[in-house]
Amino acid sequence: MNNKEKEFLELIEAHKGIIHKISKMYMDTAEDQEDLFQEIIYQLWKSYDSFQQQSKFSTWMYRVALNTAVVFFKKGTRKINGSATIPENMAMEESSFAAKELQLAHFYKAVQKLERIEKALIFYHLENYSHREIGENLGISEVNARVKLSRAKTKLKELIKLQGYEF
Repeated sequence: MNNKEKEFLELIEAHKGIIHKISKMYMDTAEDQEDLFQEIIYQLWKSYDSFQQQSKFSTWMYRVALNTAVVFFKKGTRKINGSATIPENMAMEESSFAAKELQLAHFYKAVQKLERIEKALIFYHLENYSHREIGENLGISEVNARVKLSRAKTKLKELIKLQGYEF
């Protein structure tokens, strides 16, 4: 393995959470998420030589991953299964792990219904980006990022409630 490959794999390992989040935000089944995950890795490797280190690797990685997810849909490779539902009578284990898994399932299902920009805003928020950084990455003002993020969070809460999940 040459140095370029080793460096790439180390960067992917350090930031693979980004790819997992995007895969879960855009795809609803584990199989589709895995397919998108692999496609993102492939596209990152194909375009790795174009990474000029003018931004953080994670920022560049997010942009490539997001664009890959969008193209993945446009090509019709996979389609969102809008009829996938979470059983309402799902037996809740007493462990906090089961409760957390249920919360995440509701969260990701709701995120899939957001517009592209709203997904990006939520992603950046989850990655602890400041409003200024979010604005810079999306090409909008800091104030606009703050307002749009607030609206996206409100919309996300409403979508989660519509699924029958109570906070």
